[in-house]
Amino acid sequence: MLISNLSPGRESTFGKMSYLQPMDTRQYLYCLKPKTEYAEKAGVIKGVTVIGKLDIVWKTNLGEKGRLQTSQLQRMAPGYGDIRLSLEVIPDTVNLEEPFDIVCKITNCSERTMDLVMEMCNMRSIHWCGISGRQLGKLTPGASLLLPLTVFSSEQGLQSISGLRLTDTFLKRTYEYDDIAQVCVVCPFMSNEC
Repeated sequence: MLISNLSPGRESTFGKMSYLQPMDTRQYLYCLKPKTEYAEKAGVIKGVTVIGKLDIVWKTNLGEKGRLQTSQLQRMAPGYGDIRLSLEVIPDTVNLEEPFDIVCKITNCSERTMDLVMEMCNMRSIHWCGISGRQLGKLTPGASLLLPLTVFSSEQGLQSISGLRLTDTFLKRTYEYDDIAQVCVVCPFMSNEC
């Protein structure tokens, strides 16, 4: 059976065409993300449950065509609560005990203006550089702000970026952000010191 999972102008991970022998199976994992214009508007995708359907077409080695079309796929859009925090910039690999920069994006998903204060809590291996308790100012509904931060790790291996706290001073409500992302921490020197 001949399989081609190409969209016009794109090449498959497996090349232009790939073949399956009888009784072979292949699994594909897809990650669906909303288009940028919709992702920027936090409230637009809240109620979306139908995300589309799969249309799979194949051709056997004798040229016979086959087709499988699923019914509409149902999925609840993730609930972000009042504030969504995402990482816009983060390195894959960093050096042990050397500061590195990340950029967080904070989006107000609520229907009210928030006055935000950011606290950075050091964890066992992740340490924040900068001033904790910093006033971020007012964030209107649907608005976002980019926040550059500096971090370093005191342990090697895959480390989880954790320890950010955002407090809305209007409601005195604190939002905790742990396990935001992971970064691989390596020793830059090949010695026994690391």
